[in-house]
Amino acid sequence: MAAAATTGSVRDALAAAADGLAAAGVDSPRLDAELLLAEATGWERARLTAEPEGGVPADAARRFGEMVRRRLRREPVAYILGRKGFRSIELAVDRRVLIPRPETELLVELALELRPRRALDLGTGSGAIALALADELPGCEVIATDTSAAALEVARANAERLGLTERVELVETMLPVDPGELDLIVANLPYVAEAEWGGLEPEVTEWEPREALLAGSDGLDVLRAAIPAAAVAPALALEVGVGQAIAVSELLFDAGFATVETRPDLAGIPRVVWGRR
Repeated sequence: MAAAATTGSVRDALAAAADGLAAAGVDSPRLDAELLLAEATGWERARLTAEPEGGVPADAARRFGEMVRRRLRREPVAYILGRKGFRSIELAVDRRVLIPRPETELLVELALELRPRRALDLGTGSGAIALALADELPGCEVIATDTSAAALEVARANAERLGLTERVELVETMLPVDPGELDLIVANLPYVAEAEWGGLEPEVTEWEPREALLAGSDGLDVLRAAIPAAAVAPALALEVGVGQAIAVSELLFDAGFATVETRPDLAGIPRVVWGRR
């Protein structure tokens, strides 16, 4: 059997792609190049490191070239790959939903400490928080809501692929008319201020859903509307933006939460504000 045609070495392919991505302003050009080449070849990244002189099959090289061209347009790697890891699960993602961020995992960590029997995830998007909760808290019933029918399509597909449809109820609304007995509400709602928009990376402003990010002049419009309605639960945990923790804490106190605390992300920024009655 004839050997498959190759078009150059792994080393050369990665170097050329990383140089181009760096010139385009991509923050992690080498990592992105490795992720895309691994996807194009179907190889593990460890193999790329172990066999730098190995040849890249011609069909894989064509796939890699197209992926790199998409990344040069600043399309996020997660959208190019069509997936993103979150906690211990992998989620399908596309332009209908935000790409899950590591800081959002703080909401899941807090929920694991509180161990709710019934939790509500407001603005679920891809389903990241709700599905991670269902995956890591087998005894917890989870409701996931979103006002975007398109986002719920993505969340539903993720729930089906992960085998969690019986444990996660998806509803097209913000807050159910009758939420029932809830132990905890968690939410990663829009909190980007309009003045901040122009300073964000193109990966965000040109590719991710604007309506899932922007929240008025100070970034608090959505939270101001959601917190009083979400005060039906004994505990409410919210992801917030830089510099918003104090204002959001005051909103929780005003809504009747007796104890309010914050949790920092890995950079030390207060990222989660949560209240208990």
